[in-house]
Amino acid sequence: MTISRRGLLAGAAAGGGLLVAWSLMPRSYDNPLSPGPGEAVFDAWVKIGADGVVTVAVPQLEMGQGVTTLLPQIVAMEMGADWRQVAVEPAPVSGAYANLPLAAAWAPLWRPLIPALAGDADDILLGRWARGSRFNATAAGTTLAAYEQSCRQAGAAARAMLAMAAADRWDVDWEQCRAENGVVTHDANAASFAELALEAAAYDPPDPAPLRPEPVAEPAPLPGYGGAAEDLPPAFPRLDLPSKVDGSFTFAGDVRLPGMAFAAIRHGPLDRTELLDFDVGRAAAQRGLVRIVEGRRWLAAVADTWWAAEQALSAIAPRFSTARPVDSGAIAGALDDGVRRGAATTVETRGGGDANYVPTEARRYDVAPAFHATLETSTATARLADGTLELWLATQTPEQAREAAARALGMNAGRVVLYPVAAGGSFDRRLDNQIAVEVALIAREAGRPVQLTWSRWQETLASYPRAPAACLMGAAVDPAGTIRQLRARIATPPTMLEFGRRLFDNQVSWAAIDAVAGEADPMAVEGLLASYAIPDAAVQHIPVATALPTARLRGGAHGLTCFFRESFIDEIAATREREPLSYRIAMLGGDARLAECLQRAARLASWDGGRRGSGQGIACHRMQLGEAVGRIAVVAEAGAGEGGVRVRRLFACVDIGRVVNRDIAMQQIEGGLLYGLGLTLGSAVTYDSGLPASGRLAGLDLPRLADAPQIVVELVASEAVPFDPGEIGVPPVAPATANAFFSATGLRLRTLPLLSALA
Repeated sequence: MTISRRGLLAGAAAGGGLLVAWSLMPRSYDNPLSPGPGEAVFDAWVKIGADGVVTVAVPQLEMGQGVTTLLPQIVAMEMGADWRQVAVEPAPVSGAYANLPLAAAWAPLWRPLIPALAGDADDILLGRWARGSRFNATAAGTTLAAYEQSCRQAGAAARAMLAMAAADRWDVDWEQCRAENGVVTHDANAASFAELALEAAAYDPPDPAPLRPEPVAEPAPLPGYGGAAEDLPPAFPRLDLPSKVDGSFTFAGDVRLPGMAFAAIRHGPLDRTELLDFDVGRAAAQRGLVRIVEGRRWLAAVADTWWAAEQALSAIAPRFSTARPVDSGAIAGALDDGVRRGAATTVETRGGGDANYVPTEARRYDVAPAFHATLETSTATARLADGTLELWLATQTPEQAREAAARALGMNAGRVVLYPVAAGGSFDRRLDNQIAVEVALIAREAGRPVQLTWSRWQETLASYPRAPAACLMGAAVDPAGTIRQLRARIATPPTMLEFGRRLFDNQVSWAAIDAVAGEADPMAVEGLLASYAIPDAAVQHIPVATALPTARLRGGAHGLTCFFRESFIDEIAATREREPLSYRIAMLGGDARLAECLQRAARLASWDGGRRGSGQGIACHRMQLGEAVGRIAVVAEAGAGEGGVRVRRLFACVDIGRVVNRDIAMQQIEGGLLYGLGLTLGSAVTYDSGLPASGRLAGLDLPRLADAPQIVVELVASEAVPFDPGEIGVPPVAPATANAFFSATGLRLRTLPLLSALA
């Protein structure tokens, strides 16, 4: 529901609610950018220097997805800048960069007082909240939806201002000037951005500034180029690659401050843990130890080096008490009881839903908790001086990190300065800001700057995994094999509601679990009905309470629901002796583009019908964010290899609408496919008395280089609204692989990770 300011004010005046209306009015914000020497600030996005360097502010966390190239590219192309003179800097936390599409998608998590006024990205209440709370979050593939238009407008405004400055020099109409490759021209006149920048910043841009006729898209191949498009060098090489190659790129662990000490930490078992006792005297002989810092649920050591701090804690060996320890057996029992007998809430329906439901086919599928498995463990640096806390932190939710640290120290969030640094992988792990609280408290007690780094064991122990789930899929299938009615009963914790309580209400994990106990969570089971036009369908959520805190992971609930649906579809096709590809296409309804993805993926793989012994399996999926739709079809090819059945090749056809940067899109899709393979074959964790069974990446059965299959990806040309490529590759890998294993071995695996069923 979209409410206009005019309509809102009129209604408020008539009803005596003018104060409410005024509270919803948009606010203006000071420009968050500050010019450096010889620089001019054009707006919240662009600075131009007297040397011609165009610096673009990026309000999203760079965690390998290429956002520090993607958004500057949009600005540069709209502006007419020379890519060789484009630089980037992390944007400060500001209401000017509010992520409105994500705020709309997550409205059930921040719980607006009037939900009807906050369901769409252009709703006035939503905009007021997102800007007022400086909601700059990076998640769920919302970067293009949130910022493409703003970046285009910023580039257009800067281009107009440069043209105005040039036109006044030449006494011509500014609208007749052109800006290309960092130069403004008019007939024989030419002036570089460097020459014009300082005077151009004094002009007021037109409102609105005229955009170029075509939206930003990957340029066509050069004339005469005869090779494949994927063999072209990138038109916009990633800005972060040179510094990553030479080691100068700044990650959280690279921060160094004068007088800085290093901290290690020990957490207790999950969950509801408190520090019981410890003996500092055991670490008395540790050289370089500065002090021990005691938290209510953790113990930290501060030393001249991280290793000294870690050794001190090993010597101390603190003990913890755990009120309700996490246990995998109890989790499995709760899920089993839930999916069999639990009270369900229908969260999504089509047609008649499950009215008069009489299944003729039913299957059970299970998913274990899974770790994010980032290469970089949690690291943060803090300095508290003169009543101001400074944080150097990789976080996907910077304002929430500031607020959490401020609450911990009992200070105003306005006294917390956060300097964003890049993450060495996240997969949504950096949505959690626990370390911001810890490093702030440690820095206060240490009285000097401190860098806190979690060991791999602490990262495994204290981070929250993807929620486990159990699903009972059922269908009413007619004699011809057509699915007339579909129902999914999914037992899983209300993980997104729980996450929202931690993020927006600053609740501890067990309080968040208790607060949402018994609540149905549509976001925890979304995506199941996304792909097929089955006439009558229903998705039910059985919210299961466990002691395990859970979190969002790359792909979200789609990684679960696609596995359930595509495995089930394949099983029905097999029992009814239907060819899996044509069987799927027949159920797509009017989605011709997904049918095209299926057909093209099949051609790439030389699909032979998925016959017994072929080792081929197929799956497809559809995701949507506002008007943007992503579609993917994957064929997995599996066969016998060292240690058992191996995935040899993955073929994918992907439709993500207009491709803004082909190189980054391919990287993200290929990375998503590999990440999905990791979730398919490993990444799972089991708990005993709150402790994970393995504390090392090597214990998660992640694919290694030797295990990586050949990957072939084809992008569908499209002028549709662009869909972010970061998550679309994850969901279909698990069912495609499970279906390939079935065709290779005749064994149907219904549990993720797949090989856990064989252990």
